[in-house]
Amino acid sequence: MTSQTPVTPVIEERAVQPYVGIRRTVTMGTIGEATDALSDLFGWLAAQGITPAGPDFLRYHVIDMARELEVEAGVPVPADAQITVETPMRTGVLPAGRYLTTTHVGDPDELVAVTGAFLEWAERNGLRWDVSDTAAGERWGCRLEIFHLGPDDDPDRSTWQTQLAFRLAD
Repeated sequence: MTSQTPVTPVIEERAVQPYVGIRRTVTMGTIGEATDALSDLFGWLAAQGITPAGPDFLRYHVIDMARELEVEAGVPVPADAQITVETPMRTGVLPAGRYLTTTHVGDPDELVAVTGAFLEWAERNGLRWDVSDTAAGERWGCRLEIFHLGPDDDPDRSTWQTQLAFRLAD
C-alpha cells in the first residue's frame, strides 16, 4: 500500500550537535510524556543562563510500535557550554553524517502519515537508514523530529513546522 501523503525529501550533511535531553520509555498512547520533558529542559537551561543552539527535538532511539519506544526530548546547546546536568537530564551528541530530511507544515497529528510517506520514498529510492533490528525493536543511529514552529509561536496547528531528519547508513 502506498501513502498519498506528499513529501519532499532532501539529503543534508549535519555536523555533530551537543544537546541536553531527558529519555523516556513510552508507548504510542503515552508519547506525550516525552514532549512534556521539553518544558523542564527549557526551564533548566534558562536557570543556567544557557541559550539553546537550535530548535528542540524528539530523538527516537528504539522503536517497537506494538510495545514501547525509547524516546528522548532534547534541546541543542552550544558546543562550548559548560554543562553539569541533574537527573533525569543527560548530555549527548547528535552524530554527524548524511541525513534524509523533510519538513511538514501542518498539524502534528499528521506526522504518522508523513513519516510513513517519508520511509516509503526512501525505500523507493534505494536509501538505507542507520538502523538495526534488536530484540527490543528498531535501534536508530539518529531519528529526529525537530520542532521549528509550534504552540509557543502560533496556536494555529496548521502553521506548525516539524522537520524529520533520519540519519542514513554510511
